[in-house]
Amino acid sequence: MSTATTVTTRPAAAILSPADMPVGAKVFAFASMCVGMFIALLDIQIVSASLRDIGGGLSAGADETVWVQTSYLIAEIIVIPLSGWLSRVLSTRWLFAWSAAGFTLTSLLCGAAWNIQSMILFRALQGFLGGSMIPMVFTTAFAFFDGKQRVVAAATIGALASLAPTFGPVVGGWITDHYSWPWLFYINLLPGLFVTVAVPLLVRIDRPDFSLLRGADYPGMLLMALFLGCLEYTLEEGPRQDWFGDQSILICAWVSGLSGLAFLWRSLSYAQPVVDLRALKERNFALGCFFSFVTGIGIFATIYLTPLFLGRVRGFGALDIGTAVFSTGVFQILSIPVYAILANRIDLRWLMMFGLACFALSMWNFTPITHDWGSAQLLLPQALRGIGQQFAIPPTVTLTLGGLAPARLKLASGLFNLMRNLGGAIGIALCSTILNDRTNLHFYRLAEHLNGSNEAMGQWLQTMSSRALSLSGDALVSHTLALRQLWGLTLREAQTQAFADCFLAIMACFIVATLMVPLMRKVHPPKGPSADAH
Repeated sequence: MSTATTVTTRPAAAILSPADMPVGAKVFAFASMCVGMFIALLDIQIVSASLRDIGGGLSAGADETVWVQTSYLIAEIIVIPLSGWLSRVLSTRWLFAWSAAGFTLTSLLCGAAWNIQSMILFRALQGFLGGSMIPMVFTTAFAFFDGKQRVVAAATIGALASLAPTFGPVVGGWITDHYSWPWLFYINLLPGLFVTVAVPLLVRIDRPDFSLLRGADYPGMLLMALFLGCLEYTLEEGPRQDWFGDQSILICAWVSGLSGLAFLWRSLSYAQPVVDLRALKERNFALGCFFSFVTGIGIFATIYLTPLFLGRVRGFGALDIGTAVFSTGVFQILSIPVYAILANRIDLRWLMMFGLACFALSMWNFTPITHDWGSAQLLLPQALRGIGQQFAIPPTVTLTLGGLAPARLKLASGLFNLMRNLGGAIGIALCSTILNDRTNLHFYRLAEHLNGSNEAMGQWLQTMSSRALSLSGDALVSHTLALRQLWGLTLREAQTQAFADCFLAIMACFIVATLMVPLMRKVHPPKGPSADAH
């Protein structure tokens, strides 16, 4: 009997109730997990400004190099909703520790990649391992903290969730300009090792439950992987491959649609689904997933559009692009203490409404964009976006997840985080399509006015031809060069107008979201010790 007693009490002794932990220990444990989440989110965009350098280093073309980012996104979007079930099987600390260790190792392998195929494989593994760390930070914050501390924790998570992708191009551009592209991945080694060691020592709030492996919904996992993987591929490659005009895109879209329907049926009919879709019956959770989706559109689409504009229209290099977009992060950081003070005094719904409205106003201030915009002109819209991100995301986290019973929190948080990444993927795909289609439309409209009756154009062509003639000495060559320059200027203006159209579309999404905020209810945290539910 004594032996049996010893066996049963040892696992219990290893579990520390968050209520019994000193505040300092909880803060340090939470901060350690935040480091893991930050580097996983940072790596989504850290390569975006350096794909050309990576392709040159690995002797790969642009079509192959884009998979350095796409493979990471596909793997990450698949594992995020799985993380809740995996953390129940392995426990939070061991899943997080193993994920951090694997993420660190694959970062090393990415930096040492010998060709584009090995790089794509290692990036997919890196995304899969990094993605599992993100939702666990959300659930651990609600286990560790309550009251005012929970508000600060949610503000921290919200800031990191939007700052990491924002700083990705900045950090990546600086590293590529000053060192070399392998250091985009080597910078993960030190923080990754720290997280791998710190989390098992500090985070002991739940036990592994390997019995869940017997009743797991493996068909549901397969259907979910097919649905999300094919959807992400369709969204990433669609704008570049003429959407359904390409056979592979059409097949993936059909596979994604059919497997998505099957996954939906399976999740609602199976007793122990891998993703808790039933949580969508809760009004706050359903609305919170929608707000998470919209903020994902805003964060990732604007991070995609702004560097693309600066590189394509202004001709900025990686470091110049990073410097120009840096102001968003600065204003968001400055907003954190203001939000933390107001969140304990004002209804979170109104703070969220203010944040979403600021984001919409930011997009409106982007729409007068012209071909000569740089850091100075981008300052105001990016400042509004930084403030909007800080006031929109943390209250969404609290209002969406704060009212769920602890037993449902792990599975539901994966779905909540998935919606943000899905919003980003769909937002980028739609913006790419808008850019392609509207650039052509604006170009043709501008070209209609460039004819013989346009005196200003005729004078400009004559001036340019004269300059070119003085250099080339050939009238035909000089006239051709002047026409080519006119074509380039027209395309530049058409692209600029198309960027303004993209920002208008994002603004419309945020206006709808802002008007829906009053539908949210105030959150009352569930009763009972949260640690037990883990």
